[in-house]
Amino acid sequence: MALAFDEFGRPFIILKEQEQKTRLRGIEAQKANISAGRAVARILRTSLGPKGMDKMLQSPDGDVTITNDGATILEQMDVDNQIAKLMVELSRSQDYEIGDGTTGVVVMAGALLEQAERLLERGIHPIRVAEGYEVASRIAVEHLERIAQKFDFGTTNIEPLVQTCMTTLSSKIVNRCKRPLSEISVKAVLSVADLERKDVNLDLIKVEGKVGGKLEDTELIYGITVDKDMSHPQMPKQIGDAKIAILTCPFEPPKPKTKHKVEIDTVEKFQTLRLQEQKYFDDMVQKCKDVGATLVICQWGFDDEANHLLMHRNLPAVRWVGGVELELIAIATGGRIVPRFQELTPEKLGRAGLVREKSFGTTKDKMLYIEHCANSRAVTIFIRGGNKMMIEETKRSIHDALCVARNLIRNNSIVYGGGSAEISCSIAVEAAADKYPGVEQYAIRAFADALDAVPMALAENSGLQPIETLSAVKSQQIKENNPHFGIDCNDVGTNDMREQNVFETLIGKQQQILLATQVVKMILKIDDVISPSDY
Repeated sequence: MALAFDEFGRPFIILKEQEQKTRLRGIEAQKANISAGRAVARILRTSLGPKGMDKMLQSPDGDVTITNDGATILEQMDVDNQIAKLMVELSRSQDYEIGDGTTGVVVMAGALLEQAERLLERGIHPIRVAEGYEVASRIAVEHLERIAQKFDFGTTNIEPLVQTCMTTLSSKIVNRCKRPLSEISVKAVLSVADLERKDVNLDLIKVEGKVGGKLEDTELIYGITVDKDMSHPQMPKQIGDAKIAILTCPFEPPKPKTKHKVEIDTVEKFQTLRLQEQKYFDDMVQKCKDVGATLVICQWGFDDEANHLLMHRNLPAVRWVGGVELELIAIATGGRIVPRFQELTPEKLGRAGLVREKSFGTTKDKMLYIEHCANSRAVTIFIRGGNKMMIEETKRSIHDALCVARNLIRNNSIVYGGGSAEISCSIAVEAAADKYPGVEQYAIRAFADALDAVPMALAENSGLQPIETLSAVKSQQIKENNPHFGIDCNDVGTNDMREQNVFETLIGKQQQILLATQVVKMILKIDDVISPSDY
């Protein structure tokens, strides 16, 4: 550490602990970065496709997650290396933008890095490799546009949407129920979708889970579920055509803000106080009755006296409902959240066709279903399953399916799955490479080889001979000039993905190629890594 002194004799530091920093330069740095990126891709490679394996991750506080969703695996892994963190970001951005294909995008980036390493060993400059990749990714994206197909769907014909969601769910642990879950996802998306504007607000779809029952009991509720029950056991369990008052003010007499003390020295004074309190409660309950409310949902609690009064006055109530749920109930029923009793008016009441309390199993677990709401655009997918991990994984799977359905409503173009789109792009990129003189040609060819990594991983995970299977499918595509041939992972007996109904969204595939190329270009451009040494 170098010290110097200013004109007042105060010491200051010029370079702090310079000798303790480690530094990698040139080709060494690039190789270190590439191997870090490939290490992350290698972890995810085995969980690609319908026969992909799951990963079990344990968090520091002992929570266990079992999943094969790429974004979740990388999110939970405690990654230390900066380049590996880039791969985590890559998977996350695919998840935010598209919601599906998070594993494929990392495998793709890993393959591109592997090919780049070979080119660097031959002495090709990394910038030339990056430029070649950029050109090749453009060719691949344009080729996807050409082989994509549009399909028409409507509120009556949802089959194409269901088939695409089934492709997404077939690689998850829930694949035995993929048909009903896909239908639930598609119906949920269509009920909140604005088909004119081609827009879907996924916030209106609430995904709830409760341990117990079996996966087949998962249902779609056209309304809201609240994990609460009626505040008094003798209140009615079912209310038809409910008018709901949504309150954020507590059911209790107002308290002064300042410090106060009430001194009671006679029985009469105590009686007066009690009667006064009772009158407050009476007025509150009466206000709710006067505006025509048949159900009160309150954010705060109320004491037993208020509860007793509500029960006697035939006004069912629910207490301790969270703020987020209150907002969703307000959106669904078309009601307004009321902060003070004085502001309650009949116009501010929400309306629902049916409010019912449902109990589960032999336990005292109860939930409130608020169905057939005035604004039926809020729906709930209610998941059942044998254990907590199963429910969490089903939630992630349903999220993927919802995102796929949303993407198809935004852009109804599809390409065929099973690695067929990648193989077709690989052939197109390989053919286009001849038009480019110079060193970029090598990089474009390397990009074509990297595209084959996805179908190769699919074949490997399905227990097929990877190289044989891939070359057979590739020659079949070239011979018949048909981009629909892919890897037959499920041993159906045909390689034609059109017959197998394996679809993927066009924008998802394009995004995968573009994002993977961007990250790889970024990694290739780094030639100097300065990091603090480990103490």
